[in-house]
Amino acid sequence: MTQQVKQTSLNVRVEDIIKANQTVKDVVYHTPLQRNELLSERYECNLLLKREDLQVVRSFKIRGAYNRIKNIPQEELVNGVVCASAGNHAQGVAYSCRALKIKGKIFMPSTTPRQKVSQVALFGREYVEIILVGDTFDDSYIEAQRCCEQEQSSFIHPFDDHDVIAGQGTVAVEILNDCEEPIDFVFASIGGGGLISGVSTYMKSISPGTNVIGVEPAGAASMKSSITNGQLTSLDYIDKFVDGAAVKTVGERTFDICKTILDDIVLVPEGKVCTTILELYNENAIVAEPAGALSIAALDFYKDQIRGKTVVCIVSGGNNDIGRMQEIKERSMMYEGLQYYFIVNFPQRAGALREFLDEVLGPTDDITRFEYTKKNNKDNGPALVGIELQKREDYDLLIQRMLKKGFPYTEVNKESNLFNLLI
Repeated sequence: MTQQVKQTSLNVRVEDIIKANQTVKDVVYHTPLQRNELLSERYECNLLLKREDLQVVRSFKIRGAYNRIKNIPQEELVNGVVCASAGNHAQGVAYSCRALKIKGKIFMPSTTPRQKVSQVALFGREYVEIILVGDTFDDSYIEAQRCCEQEQSSFIHPFDDHDVIAGQGTVAVEILNDCEEPIDFVFASIGGGGLISGVSTYMKSISPGTNVIGVEPAGAASMKSSITNGQLTSLDYIDKFVDGAAVKTVGERTFDICKTILDDIVLVPEGKVCTTILELYNENAIVAEPAGALSIAALDFYKDQIRGKTVVCIVSGGNNDIGRMQEIKERSMMYEGLQYYFIVNFPQRAGALREFLDEVLGPTDDITRFEYTKKNNKDNGPALVGIELQKREDYDLLIQRMLKKGFPYTEVNKESNLFNLLI
């Protein structure tokens, strides 16, 4: 592994990360490295959380953004800076612009949660202009590049930049400085790859025995796909739910580092991420955004390997919009096998609906949604029915009763196009 680190030294060196740590130390918070008793007990290990959700902009992104801007010569900052971001990088750039008193234009996808847009405006104030464009990061990235060329501004890349990667690597500097014992595993999220590239570069140089595990959402596995294919690979479609890590194409620099240094990449279903968000909030009073919960969500897939070990999970961000909580709960329940949606064709006989309620639903089943799909034919038209189960095992019994009583149905959960249309 030492040889592998040397191969990537032309990209980012340990010395660059140490220098970045000096550059950002007066601006960023030295976030706590906290032992979590509940998670340690659950996974039978010594589990430590690196709380970047408590950062000055509630994510690690301030580190790379500030380090990059501080390394731009003053004469090149006359026309300001430009960036593209799904939210957290934008906040880091906005905060840096205000701190350094320079102008910035920030391009964000139109799908960015309102809470993140508001935070960017709050941190940047009169120093930044926010432009919402496109549905994904990649859309806003193209527009930002076009603006940058036209106005001769300095582009602040969210991940594929030497100074940005070095800045994100300062997370690892703090982890190793604060942990008194050898670290066996570090789990960190992957979006474009800036965080995991900086952290793995520093970790593998200073603590080569530490396993560095990247974590991607299953619906946006761009780094995993690139490494599997042996070349930088762009995904045609991504699930945008884990917005802080939903990137169609990772960086060239970050890909080069990750394919060489990373020990593994875990893909986590979006529903599992939602379950983790709810558990962190309910059990630990930690507000994590979807990308911030990725590292902890991966633990179930590594529980045998981490037993008895010292493990660090980087909680990369806490910019979660409270308006998304209903969707998060619903996705979690669907992943856990507790929430189902059906198109039910009620038989054309008197009392069919009452029969469904009395003889098809189990004693602990609950209807969470009921909507006729044909408003002008409620007597015998199909209906969208949402059913919440108390236990996953109740599903088979529900299906058996539906078939036995003669209620033809389509399970919407299993039809992605239908689900997106109706739910």
